[in-house]
Amino acid sequence: MVSTNYAPEHAGIGPYATQIAEHWAGSGHETHVLTGMPHYPSWSLDPAYAGVWRRTEHLRGVVVHRRRHTVPPRQTAVRRALFEGTILLHGIAAPPRMGRPDAVLAQLPSLAGGVLGARLAARWRVPYIPVVQDLMGAAAAQSGIRGGDRAAAVAQRAESYALRRGRLVGVIHETFVEPVRAMGVDPGRIRVVPNWSHVPGPSRARAETRKRLGWAEGETVLLHSGNMGLKQGLDVLVDAARRDPAVRVVLMGDGNQREALGRAADGIPNLDFLPPAGDDEFPDILAAADVLAVTQRASVLDMSVPSKLTSYFASGRPVVASVAAEGGTALEVLRSGAGVLVPPEDPDDLLKAVRRLAEDPAGADALGAAGPRHVTAHLSRADGLARIDALIDEAMGGPLT
Repeated sequence: MVSTNYAPEHAGIGPYATQIAEHWAGSGHETHVLTGMPHYPSWSLDPAYAGVWRRTEHLRGVVVHRRRHTVPPRQTAVRRALFEGTILLHGIAAPPRMGRPDAVLAQLPSLAGGVLGARLAARWRVPYIPVVQDLMGAAAAQSGIRGGDRAAAVAQRAESYALRRGRLVGVIHETFVEPVRAMGVDPGRIRVVPNWSHVPGPSRARAETRKRLGWAEGETVLLHSGNMGLKQGLDVLVDAARRDPAVRVVLMGDGNQREALGRAADGIPNLDFLPPAGDDEFPDILAAADVLAVTQRASVLDMSVPSKLTSYFASGRPVVASVAAEGGTALEVLRSGAGVLVPPEDPDDLLKAVRRLAEDPAGADALGAAGPRHVTAHLSRADGLARIDALIDEAMGGPLT
């Protein structure tokens, strides 16, 4: 596997890469992962890897080959290009020292991971299978970062290169099928392989966790968990907190906009920041909130489904999605029956939805209960991993024995 993100990263695509690789190893396959240094979602290098250029680790049966790259604390087109370029160049200069594999799977993003996966598979003459978690070209065009249009053009060329070389191409949502086809991939080679809920359900009573976090009984808590980047448009939650002191807004996680959001939130007593939660407490914190928020900027038509959403569903709490109605996130919220949609970047409509849920606890609980049912029916880990196995088996012409 080639994936820029891997354990100990616990947000974004890292948990999926980790669980796939550990599943392979647990099934008796020799499993290697080419990855970067832990840095996400804080976009700062994990101190445990300071000064490390290359390292080979053995984690839960998986051989993990790490290569150093730049880590831009702030996103610009140039810095993102340098990030991707250093991943690509170091991976080419120092590929994993291992025997010829049976197949290579790569997760996109990043662009460099896709290109590296294609090159390694060609070198070994084995099937190459890219899995699209997101498309960087569209994201760069909508990001608002300087040089975004030029970055988008470069990203789309790299994505097209990586995807057209796949024996099969996996996409995590049907909204990706048309953009991938437009890059020159035969639609007959595209397979939909949805992500799964990679966290367990809550294990502690809500009241216990709320007391530990200092959330008063009867207080309405609106929580957003995950990456704090430009794409998320989290200013809408800052504005919501400013407009309604009766709603406690909690931003849990990290990202390159964390500092700017902190400045914007100065003087708002009902807005709290929490660091990323550990795996052991993350499900309980989600379940302790009253409403879970997923947000995007109005200019973003996001085809992907954020990893946070599958975790939200598992928590049993209702979701308010402040997103474009045509994107993958909106479609998945409606499909689950576990949440409501509001227009993006509209704090008033967002607050109205939160208040309606707070005023109808039984209705909110019923809405939230649809999430775990959706996970059980469509987003279980076993089913998700089986879909990945089937994708690789098909690309190879039959299962490994």
